[in-house]
Amino acid sequence: MSRFNTRTTKASATSPVTTTGRGTTNHQGGTGFLRDSRSELFLLAVTNMVGQDTFYEQADQRDDRYQQLVRQLAVEDPEWTARLLAWLRGDGNLRTAAIVGAAEFVKARLDADVDSTAATEHLRGINRNVIASVLQRPDEPGEFVAYWTSRYGRNLPKPVKRGIADAVQRLYNGKALLKYDTAGKGYRFGDILNLVHASPAADKPWQGDLFKYALDRRHHPDAAVPPVSNRTLTAHRALMAVPVEERRAIVTGEGGAERLAAAAVTWEQLAGWLQGPMDAQAWEAVIPSMGYTALLRNLRNFDQAGVPDEVAEQIATRLADPEQVAKSRQLPMRFYSAFNAAPSLRWAWALERALTASLANIPALDGRTLILVDTSGSMESGFSKDGTLMRWDAAALFGIALGYRCAQADVVSFSAANRWQDRQFELVKAFPLNRGGSVLAEVKRWKEGGWFLGGGTDTAGALRATFAGHDRVVIVTDEQAMAGSDVDQAVPASVPMYTWNLAGYRTGHAPSGARHRHTFGGLTDQAFRMIPLLEAGSNAGWPWERERDAK
Repeated sequence: MSRFNTRTTKASATSPVTTTGRGTTNHQGGTGFLRDSRSELFLLAVTNMVGQDTFYEQADQRDDRYQQLVRQLAVEDPEWTARLLAWLRGDGNLRTAAIVGAAEFVKARLDADVDSTAATEHLRGINRNVIASVLQRPDEPGEFVAYWTSRYGRNLPKPVKRGIADAVQRLYNGKALLKYDTAGKGYRFGDILNLVHASPAADKPWQGDLFKYALDRRHHPDAAVPPVSNRTLTAHRALMAVPVEERRAIVTGEGGAERLAAAAVTWEQLAGWLQGPMDAQAWEAVIPSMGYTALLRNLRNFDQAGVPDEVAEQIATRLADPEQVAKSRQLPMRFYSAFNAAPSLRWAWALERALTASLANIPALDGRTLILVDTSGSMESGFSKDGTLMRWDAAALFGIALGYRCAQADVVSFSAANRWQDRQFELVKAFPLNRGGSVLAEVKRWKEGGWFLGGGTDTAGALRATFAGHDRVVIVTDEQAMAGSDVDQAVPASVPMYTWNLAGYRTGHAPSGARHRHTFGGLTDQAFRMIPLLEAGSNAGWPWERERDAK
């Protein structure tokens, strides 16, 4: 009788997040599986909101672990780490973690003096390139310098200066200067130019006049005159000179929106310039020139000001446009946050379409899929700076969105059956999807309908209670299972089990990287595409690598 060569035998592929075979105790006192350094750094990087506490780690502890891992791998595996940081700021959509990582990467390599030998000749310029790769917005050179000087002093090493100068040449223009070179910044554009001595880009001779103006604005603001050659700056100067009593007439009159756009006036600047309320007419004038993120964050303001429906329809069209969603690089949770904040339902369909576009990489899965969403107490930690979103909000969103892409899905909330502060917690609670429904509405129903359970994390118990011959299992969790929760053994070894990590703690709840046990992570939909790849028997690489066929 054949033991291995059967019709049901599945090819076992590999995935990049791997455990080492060594164990330790996790944060809940259960068995934790240690990962290799690259895997630990990746999962931490893609979930790390720098400076924010999580349930089990204080912000300083978490940030220190991140910095130390970057510094270690910057020396041991610089090319991989450089690609991680560039991807993190790009498709990973995480700005601050990428900037911090780039600074620590360069400092570690300079401290170790690893770029001065023949063996590292092929890495020439890597420090400069890493910095330039993570600076993608015009205010980020200032962010980088502020971080560097706060930790390492005002002396900027040569590769740091060159990397920032490369970004300055790419990012600085008149519109950027007006939007980001504000008095509230510790490092102004002129300060950055003084520190890194950036020259105009070869294909941008106009930057010479722009740089001079930026320096004048910083050091001699009363005498600073924008270059005549820059239409945006001169239009802005002319608009600022209009007497206060005449300004509202300009905004509400014919051509007002065009004049605001030509002068690159942001909505924040408009409010101060008018020295009066941002009423519906003021919003109507500035909305055509507002960026995607600004529109998304101001839906409540539009409603409160009474912006008419025809204007709202124009906004909704922009919000729902898949190309603009991709260009905006918004995390999926931003659309859920906007949905919660907006008083009016007139934005709901546009936000649903935007969310769908931001989750385009979630695959359609055949067969039966069991989706477990961790709503234990440790998932009740802040996911946003204002505390309005929790990690279990993200878990529910990803779990429900995946459920809608499955031919058959059982979506289940889980924690553990125990008592705490006189409350009894259920172990599992099935969430019946409303077929044809809205992901945003379903997440709201989840939150308001009692699917957030709290309590401990008995992942193995939840698996044993709910697994019924499914073709695969997906668990959205922070992986901190309690003692006695043997997750790996709770379903047959032949059944693929995918863990979607939303916290980036040091240990996993099961082995990963091979033999139908795989761990992904992040706040975007990028890694979901690995599921059909692995099930087709192909090895999956890091998100920035091309898919490799397993042979």
